[in-house]
Formats: sequence, structure tokens, C-alpha cells
Amino acid sequence: MLLKPEDQLIIIMKGAQEIVNKEELLAKLEKSYESQMPLTVKLGLDPSAPDIHLGHAVVLRKMKQMQDLGHKIVIIIGDFTGRIGDPTGKAKGRKALSDEQVKRNAETYCEQIFKVLDADKTTVRFNSEWLIKLTFEEVIKLAATTSVARILERDDFQKRYNNQVPIGIHEFFYPLMQAYDSVEIQADIELGGTDQTFNILMGRTLQKQWGLEKQIAIFMPLLEGLDGVEKMSKSLGNYIGVDEPAEVMFKKLMEIPDQLIIKYFELATDEHPDDINKFVQLLEQGVNPRDVKFKLAEIVTSLYCGEKETKRAIIFYETAFRKKEIPDDIPELLLEIGEETILAIIPQLVEKGLVKSKSEFLRLVNQSGVQLNKEKISIDELDRVLMNDDVLQIGKKRFIRLIK
Repeated sequence: MLLKPEDQLIIIMKGAQEIVNKEELLAKLEKSYESQMPLTVKLGLDPSAPDIHLGHAVVLRKMKQMQDLGHKIVIIIGDFTGRIGDPTGKAKGRKALSDEQVKRNAETYCEQIFKVLDADKTTVRFNSEWLIKLTFEEVIKLAATTSVARILERDDFQKRYNNQVPIGIHEFFYPLMQAYDSVEIQADIELGGTDQTFNILMGRTLQKQWGLEKQIAIFMPLLEGLDGVEKMSKSLGNYIGVDEPAEVMFKKLMEIPDQLIIKYFELATDEHPDDINKFVQLLEQGVNPRDVKFKLAEIVTSLYCGEKETKRAIIFYETAFRKKEIPDDIPELLLEIGEETILAIIPQLVEKGLVKSKSEFLRLVNQSGVQLNKEKISIDELDRVLMNDDVLQIGKKRFIRLIK
């Protein structure tokens, strides 16, 4: 049984930056409610970067909320469009992916999106199903639905054109193909980030050309990362990955700036707007932001890691970062039998991903950032022989127990 349209609208609008348009959306919801027929909600994914972080998951969380409202979720994996590459925001065209890369990335994507969406209630389609079947005549008909001037309205194309950076004609077809996906599945709603505005609005245009009811476009804002300034990005190192261990995710969430607490509640959780308003009121009443952030970290970590792992992460955090003690449940490193020194095990630490390189480890030692059994070590102590059950701490949140 679908909720009343006005109740659905409150949930759908939470955190959304722009909806085109709200009146049409309400009309669709009312029609859906009267007939008890779910709306088809579309999300297109270009499988070019398969590692999903909380920034990517903003749109997925909104999809999950609409899935919970009873609507039909359709994920379009752009295996065909991925061979062209969406040039959005790029100074030059994105390198096309091989069939093998697309397939491998798509599989990884699916594994990660089902950390958010209910796999049993989600339809996954590949747009090669219909795009590869188009005849040349149909492609010409598709191209005739828009003009070069309209395509050049895209900021990235404008910049490249003005800077005399080559634009391949095939790149013009990307927004048209993404729009055609909406025609094929007769989407009622399409979601995307603000960087997908042109492509998603093109879907409305194409549906009108095909005599279909236009889809609603819902644009979600970009989520700032741990630095509180730049959008979340793996390359900037300010990200929180959906596949990260619970203790790492919890600790990172506790590091976000206070001014982003409510935005993270809106974009990274499925909490109802009424419940989020309670946290807003607590902050306005002078409650320590750290306490509200602690609840945020607990909610978000539970979404991706489950309650059991989240409870362990809380204990780990309380022990390691509040009580400044060594947690019990930490990774172990098996050493070769013999007189292993700190210097000798650096390659193993690099291999385990605890440090990026030997030079990074030495830099941390020089900065008093490495401890052995809670005692800081210096460069002069790197020849110290390690004992069974010693605990090495690297930086603030990396612990490892040494076992001989």
C-alpha cells in the first residue's frame, strides 16, 4: 500500500537540490496512489569508476527511499554508452572503455549498489540491450530531435569549443543515448547529481518527442568530503568508502566538520525529515555537536556494515580514540621466527596497506607518529627487536598486533 502523495513528497524532497518539476511530480504520485501502481524510477550508471563512496551513494540512498515507498527501481548500466564515455566536466573527451573493462566494472558496481538497494526489488538493465539494435535510420531520427546549438549549451562542450579543444561528433550522442534509455523503459522519474543536469533534462525532451509523459528530474547535491570543502573524492583522499571496515568508517564520520552534520543526515542516511529536524533542534539548543555526530556515525555505519560490526566499531573507537587505549580486536601480523626488527618488517606493513611506502613510514617516525606498545619510537630505535604480542600503532587509527 503506497503512502499518501503528500507524505511521499516530504520524503522524496529531503535533501534534493532541484526537482523539475514539483507540480508534475505530485500529479504522478497522486495518479500512482489512486491506481496503486508504482512509478518507474531510473538511475543511469556509467561503469567507469566502480569504487563507490558516500558521495556516490547520495543518489542511491534517494533511490532506496523511493524503493521503500513502493516504487519500481530500474538501474541502467551504461555498458554501451560507457564505450563512448560521458564527457561531463572534462576538458577533453573521456577515454572509451573496452568491453572487458565495462563488464568488470559493472559487476563491481552491482556488488556495491546492493549495499544500499534491495537486490530482490531492483531491476538492472544494460543499455546495450536496445542501443545496439538501433538502425542507422533510427540513429539519424534520434539525432534530428535536437540541434548542435542545444548540445553546445553544455558547459563542458562550450569550454572545449571556445578553447579549440576537439569534440568528436560521437560525443554529441552521449546525452541522446542516455535520454533514449528513458524512452525505452518509460521512466517516470530519473535521478542524478547536479553534474548530470543536461543529460537528464534531455530525457524529458526526448520522451515528449516520442509522445510519452515526461519524466520528473530529481537532482541531488554533491557531498563534501572530510575536509568540508571539496566534493568527496578518492583522488583527494577525503572520501568514506562504502566497502571500508566499520571501525574506519565510524572514525572517518567522526572527523567530518560540525557544519556538515545535518547535510550528512540528509544525504547519507534514510532518516525521516521529522527525525532530522530533532537533531537540528538539539544543535540549536547547544548540545555538543560531537554527540549528534556520534549518532550520525552510528546510523551511517549500520547502513553499510550492520549492527554487529557497528557495535564493535564503537567499542574500538571509544577505546582507541577516547580512552587512548589499545583495542583488543585489531589485525595481526605474523612475523618470521627470528630477531625481526621494526626496520625489517616495513615491507610487510606496506604489503598490508598500513603505510603506502617505506619513506612514508620513516616520515611518520620522524613526526612522532609511530608507537610501539603506546611508546613513541624514534629513527634510532628502528633496529629494536620485536617481541611476540607487541602492538604497533601507525598514525592515529592504524593498529597491528605482532605475532611470532
